[in-house]
Amino acid sequence: MNRNSLWAQAVSLGEEITAARRYLHKYPELGFEEVLTSAYLAEELSKLGLLVRTGVAGTGIIALLEGASPGPVIALRADMDALPLKEQTGLAFASVHEGRMHACGHDGHMAMLLGAAKLLAGLKGELAGTVKFIFQPAEEMLGGARHMIRAGALESPRVDAIIGLHLWPDFPTGQFGLKEGTIMASMDHVDITVHGRAGHGAAPHQAVDAIYAASQVLTALQSLISRESDPADPVVLSMGSVHGGSLPNIIADRVEMKGTVRAVRRETREYMAQRIPELAESVARGLNARAEVRYEFGYPPTVNDGELVRLAELTLEEGPGRSSVKRLAHSQMTSEDMAYYMERVPGAFVLVGTGGDGPGEFPLHHPRMMIDERSLTLGAAFLADYAVRLLREFQNKFSVTEEISASGTGDSMQHVE
Repeated sequence: MNRNSLWAQAVSLGEEITAARRYLHKYPELGFEEVLTSAYLAEELSKLGLLVRTGVAGTGIIALLEGASPGPVIALRADMDALPLKEQTGLAFASVHEGRMHACGHDGHMAMLLGAAKLLAGLKGELAGTVKFIFQPAEEMLGGARHMIRAGALESPRVDAIIGLHLWPDFPTGQFGLKEGTIMASMDHVDITVHGRAGHGAAPHQAVDAIYAASQVLTALQSLISRESDPADPVVLSMGSVHGGSLPNIIADRVEMKGTVRAVRRETREYMAQRIPELAESVARGLNARAEVRYEFGYPPTVNDGELVRLAELTLEEGPGRSSVKRLAHSQMTSEDMAYYMERVPGAFVLVGTGGDGPGEFPLHHPRMMIDERSLTLGAAFLADYAVRLLREFQNKFSVTEEISASGTGDSMQHVE
């Protein structure tokens, strides 16, 4: 098997991969509503002769490519949902669905995975093992990965390792961001409702101003970051929604705030879950108001398996070359529900530079975010090449383990939970 030829073959598929991305970009759908998206992908996967299962966790897809002989099972995953944003890119293939946009690169993720499926389908007769392609709904805030896991995405056949990619406009095209251990932070949700007492704007002493109390709570919460957290231990608290009041001459009796908390370490995450309610309630109480806090644990940190990251690095070095490898010194404070899969099986989550010659002009989740489409071919080639390498590496491990077990000198390999 000439693995290097996969990169050349990917170039020949470049127009198909780009066309798939543009179609998916034009017809974005929100989480658990990816009906058109799922139908398109299922049709394309069926053309490759894969075993395709649709309707997984609602709109998800699982497709199997079974090699010529038994072996390990490697899963490749892409997310399908778009964001509730009004697109402002001006692209010829811009969203035709008002108020919906693929502004997080999921259109590219699906196109890369579809491209990898086409590349690997041509190698079916040479593969020992199975490649499972997971197209997952509802990554954005809805935790679609959990629903896919409940629906058996990691079983039948049982997955030995899982790989995911994320387009990253902060990096130049051609670079792949790798990090052993935690590559993305956890994301928890915090809702705070501050209750006061309504009154006339001319008589504040007769009321309890919920807006003023909420502003003091909001300011105080940032002291948890600046004064109670180790500067070397990343944690971010962002209140993205604040609503209260109705008229300029009425003192509001209620303010609702919603935000997210992101951390890398479990201990820091738990500390914030304890201190945010304590501080919010005490500050509000000191102003004769009352704070009601709901803290909900969300996505866990995305933790890469060290060995899988090292194998990804080797894949890149032997493919496009050493210059394509970008070792990350720090975790990204964004979050991913890919983390749920990686709590159950070893995994690697890799960032694919799509910023062109440098960082992109607009970040992820921006209504004008665009990607350099050259990154799609590179991502598809990497996924296919990496899957081939992993099948071989896991096959070697299984073979060694079986030999040891047969000789009675060791235990058989256990699947990681």
